[in-house]
Amino acid sequence: MNIIFHIDVNNAFLSWTSVYLLKYENYDLDIRTIPSVIAGDPKKRHGIVLATSYPAKKYGIRTPESLYSAKNKCKSLQVYKPNYAFYKEMSDKLYNYYLTITPDVERYSIDECFLDLTNTSYLYDDVLYLAYKIKDYIKNEYGFTVNIGIANNKLCAKMAGDFSKPDKVHTLFDNEIKSKMWPLKVEDLLYVGASSSKELHRLGINTIGDLANYDPNRLKKYFKNKASDMIKLANGLDDSKVISVNGKNKCISLSKTLEYDTRDLNVLKKEVLHMCEEIGLKLRNENLYASCIAITIKTDLFKAYSHQKKVLNQTNDTMELYKNALELLEVVVANNAIRNIGVRVSDLVNYKNSQISLFDSNTKQDDIWKIIDNINNKYNNTKIMPAIFYKDDNNK
Repeated sequence: MNIIFHIDVNNAFLSWTSVYLLKYENYDLDIRTIPSVIAGDPKKRHGIVLATSYPAKKYGIRTPESLYSAKNKCKSLQVYKPNYAFYKEMSDKLYNYYLTITPDVERYSIDECFLDLTNTSYLYDDVLYLAYKIKDYIKNEYGFTVNIGIANNKLCAKMAGDFSKPDKVHTLFDNEIKSKMWPLKVEDLLYVGASSSKELHRLGINTIGDLANYDPNRLKKYFKNKASDMIKLANGLDDSKVISVNGKNKCISLSKTLEYDTRDLNVLKKEVLHMCEEIGLKLRNENLYASCIAITIKTDLFKAYSHQKKVLNQTNDTMELYKNALELLEVVVANNAIRNIGVRVSDLVNYKNSQISLFDSNTKQDDIWKIIDNINNKYNNTKIMPAIFYKDDNNK
């Protein structure tokens, strides 16, 4: 039987900012203990709240509301800028730590990972004890807390990790689904959005258990092809695999479940940009080059699509990754409302076969990226990227 861990940093951006301020700026106040937020641009009223402290949540402040709205709810709210370079540093430390536990680690987002412990029973007799050991080690070693969900598949592991926070370990094994998951509100089910949950309540489906036991044919009248997938999720069924960067056919993948379903190509482009940026840096740090790139999406109807292409020359150039990803993006999006989007690179190698044109003026591109990476890594508050990456940004 599969054993899957889902590990999620509690209030990641705010927690990591607090660690940075305490360690490097000699702050004598832990911003996690006061009403505080991380906002995209604290100097602008229309900045967006990216993360909130637990005291701030008591004022009803949530992501991704506007900073203007948040300040109206709490006049004493303290606002801090994001520090993406430090966030990546913390994320990498966690990822490398997880690899000491199992080689099967999937980086789901910058602050979330899935760990497959299925083939490690000879190392760990008690997975619950192991989870507490991991949780406490991270808290003592790095200065922030995580939640760990343990289950027999990825869906239930992620659901378990959200039961209650912070600094908790929860299980949701197959034999616990009826007692632990079914009593939850139907809107608490992963991948069920606000519009769907509203319609489900109208039908008298108020809990996940109600949905799990609902007549599929009747539900299909209202949700069409989405109905069977919803009932499957409500029963805790999920056959997706933990995709790790190991083995012969290496790959690196990142994905994000969006706050709202969207068809807005500009919104999706920005998400793809950030993923390509992180994947490119990961490749360069490990001296790897990708031969294949793919875009993956999950629609509002829970249908998963992917489209991939082989690149002419193996690359770890963020700009090349982004350019190829955009070509694929326009193919997979079509008229779909997107709920989850991801970028995956595969067929990784530690060499580069380049077909260089006599007229190519970009032969030093690898050196340029090394310089950019070094500057971004050295100066935590610095973010240097080629201007072309932001040509669709209205704030250019």
